[in-house]
Amino acid sequence: MSRKLNLLSLKGNMRILHSTWLAFFISFMVWFNHAPLMAVIREVFDLSSQEVSVLLILNVALTIPARIVVGMMVDSYGPRRMFSGILLLSSFLCLFFAWAQTFQQLALARFMLGFVGAGFVVGIRMIGEWFPARQTGIAQGIYGGWGNFGSAASAMLLPALALAFGGEDGWRYALSVTAAMAFFYGIFFYLTVTDTPKGSTYFKPKKVGGMEVTSKADLVIYLLMSMPIYGALALLIWKLSPTGMAWLTTQTTLIAYVVIALIYLYQAKQIIKVNKDIFTKDVPDMFRYSFKQVAILDLAYMVTFGSELALVSMLPLLYVDMFGLPPITAGLLAGIYPVMNLIARPGGGIFSDKIGRKMSLITLFTGIALSFLILSQINSSWAIPIVVICTIFCALCSQGGSGAVYAMAPLIQRRMTGQIAGMVGAYGNVGGLVFLTVLSFVSPQTFFIVIGSTAAIVLLCMFIFLDEPKGQTAEVLDDGTVQLIDVT
Repeated sequence: MSRKLNLLSLKGNMRILHSTWLAFFISFMVWFNHAPLMAVIREVFDLSSQEVSVLLILNVALTIPARIVVGMMVDSYGPRRMFSGILLLSSFLCLFFAWAQTFQQLALARFMLGFVGAGFVVGIRMIGEWFPARQTGIAQGIYGGWGNFGSAASAMLLPALALAFGGEDGWRYALSVTAAMAFFYGIFFYLTVTDTPKGSTYFKPKKVGGMEVTSKADLVIYLLMSMPIYGALALLIWKLSPTGMAWLTTQTTLIAYVVIALIYLYQAKQIIKVNKDIFTKDVPDMFRYSFKQVAILDLAYMVTFGSELALVSMLPLLYVDMFGLPPITAGLLAGIYPVMNLIARPGGGIFSDKIGRKMSLITLFTGIALSFLILSQINSSWAIPIVVICTIFCALCSQGGSGAVYAMAPLIQRRMTGQIAGMVGAYGNVGGLVFLTVLSFVSPQTFFIVIGSTAAIVLLCMFIFLDEPKGQTAEVLDDGTVQLIDVT
C-alpha cells in the first residue's frame, strides 16, 4: 500500500480519519473558545490579571489526570463510545461557562472543561486501529493537525460571531454555538463509526489500573515518570494558595495537597499490582518493550504541545498588551499560530515516516530550541509582520514535533496505545501548566527562554536514550494465539 492518502475519499479508513479529526476539531474549539474572548470576559467581569491567569491555568489542569484515565478507558471500551461521550459532556460544560454569572462559576466551569482535552487520546487509538504502521505518521499528523485547528477556528471566528450577535451577551451566544456543535456531532460520531475495520481484533490490555511494563527497571522509570503528572497538579494548588494568588484558603490548600499525594500513592499501588508478575518471572522477548521510549516521548510532548497550549492562551493578550491591537485583530493574528497545525503536524508525521522516528524528532527539536530563542528577543519596537513570521517558524517546528511524537507513540505497544497516548498527552498538559505558571511570574521574553532551554535539554536526552522502532510487536488474541504486528 502506498504511503499516500486520498484525502478526498470518504470511504474506508479515510472516512474514519475525517470523522475523527473533525471530532477532535470540535473538542478543541470548545476547549479553547475562551482565549479569543478573554479580553471581553475580562472587561465584563472586571477581572484582575491574576484572575485571568487562574482561568488560563485551570483550563489545562484537569486534562492532566483526565488523559491518563481516558487512555485506560479507551483501551478497554473503545474510541467510538469514548469520543461520543466526551463531546456530549463537553457541550453541557461549555454552556455552564458561557452563562456563568460570577468569577467562581467561570473558574469552576473552566476547570471542568479541561476534561474535553482528553478527547485527543481517543483519536490516537482510533487512527492507530485503522492505519498501518507505514502510514501512521501522516495519518496521525492529519488527525492531530487538522483537529488542533479547532483552537485557531475559535480564535478567528468567535470574536466576529460575538460581535454579530451584539449586545453585552454576544460572547455568551458565541460560546453556546460551540456547545451545540459538540452535542450534535457527538451523536453523529456514535452512529457512524466503528472501533476497527471489519474483521479486525480490538486488542485490550490484559490488566486495568496501570500500564504494563516488562522489566523491574522500567517499573521504576514508570513510577518516577508518573510523579510530574501529580506534581503539576500540586503546582496548580500552590499557584492558587495564599502563597500565590490567595484564591484558596490555607486549609483548602493543605487538603488538596493531601488528596493529590493519596491519589499518586493509590496509582503507584495499582501500577505495582498490575506488574507484580515481573518480580517472579521473565517476560518473553517477543512481548518486551522499552519504557524509556515512552519517557522520552513524554518529555518531548511536554515541550511541543505544552508550548502550544501556552502560546495559544497567551498570544491574543500579548498582541493586545504589547502592541496595543484591538481584540479582533489580535485574535486573528494569534490564530495564525494554531492554524499552522494544518500543515505542520501532518508535515511532522510525513517527515517521521520518511527519515525515521528518531532523526525527525532530533531535527525538529533543534528548530524548536532556536525558534524560542528568537522569540525571546521580541519587544514592542518589533514590526508586527516580523513577529508573525517568527511565530510561524516556531509553529512549524513545535507542531511538527508533535506530529513526529505521535507518529512514534502507536508503534511501541499496540494494545496499550491509549494508555501510552494518554501519558504522553498528559505530559503535554503538564508542560502547558508549568509554562503558563512561569509566564504569570516573568516577562514574555523570559517565558520564551524557559521553553527554548527545556527543548534543548530534551534534545540531548533524545540523542542519548531514544531508539528507532523496528521489527514487530506481539499481541495475544482472545483464543490465546499470538499475532505479530509490524512497527516499521
